Amino acid sequence: MHLKGTLPVLILQILGRGPNHGYSIAQEIKRRSEGLLDFREGTLYPALHAHENRGWIRSFEKVENGRTRRYYRLTRDGTLALDAERDHWRQLARAVELVLEEA
Repeated sequence: MHLKGTLPVLILQILGRGPNHGYSIAQEIKRRSEGLLDFREGTLYPALHAHENRGWIRSFEKVENGRTRRYYRLTRDGTLALDAERDHWRQLARAVELVLEEA
């Protein structure tokens, strides 16, 4: 399942917990959503690059188990964007719940 527009905030949320590499970000989203959200490389990496272009994340290389991986970390601007995006999604979820409530 891919809910349009969710990936950007989910990436920021995962990176808010600390630096991580792309595959691990995708796996953490899948795990935390109990398998409901499953983003593939073709979706994930363009979103990571867009965040990097906005200045919300920075990438760096790190050797892990003899393999070089590209890690991403949140910037100060990314932390501010995460706070704003969380508020936006909470308001949106609340509005949808209000509409779905049965009278």
